[in-house]
Amino acid sequence: MANKGLKICLVLSFLFLIILTAVVVTLFLTIFKPKDPNITVRPVGLENFNLSLLTNLTANVSLGMVITMENPNYGSFEYPKATGYVNFDDSIVGEVPIEGELVPARDQIAVNTWANFMVEKLVTDTKFWTDVLTGSLNFTSTATLPGKVHMFKIFKLKATVYTTCDFSINITSRNLDNKCISRIKL
Repeated sequence: MANKGLKICLVLSFLFLIILTAVVVTLFLTIFKPKDPNITVRPVGLENFNLSLLTNLTANVSLGMVITMENPNYGSFEYPKATGYVNFDDSIVGEVPIEGELVPARDQIAVNTWANFMVEKLVTDTKFWTDVLTGSLNFTSTATLPGKVHMFKIFKLKATVYTTCDFSINITSRNLDNKCISRIKL
């Protein structure tokens, strides 16, 4: 009789584990599936940006910016200090230091930083002056943020966020149009 009760208990325990595993796997493949972050970049002080600074090849031109990172996931994302790069016509013309941060789950943060432009590389590119004459400068910035995803303060998974932003600066109106694409890879 006790042997029959033990068999029933084992079968029920096994069924419970199968159902629990199915529920956990379903949740991780649907609700907890990693979603790409939303990243926007806004320049600060673009109205004070003076194109005449670019005639001095040894000048160091910095452009302040605010990077807003929105995390739509149920896990927080933590990344260390990193560097982004600004490209003009397929050559690196600037660097953007990005301080390490924790982006809370289903929340957003704003990171203040700046882009340091290498003026000599920029103004010696013949396409730069062509773009200046047309009134619009086009840049591409890229950043790779390796870090960790913290799920429920129990699970820690390695992840990397890859971001590419296309910028277009209208010289006369000092307006900036940008479009950022980000993806996360676990």
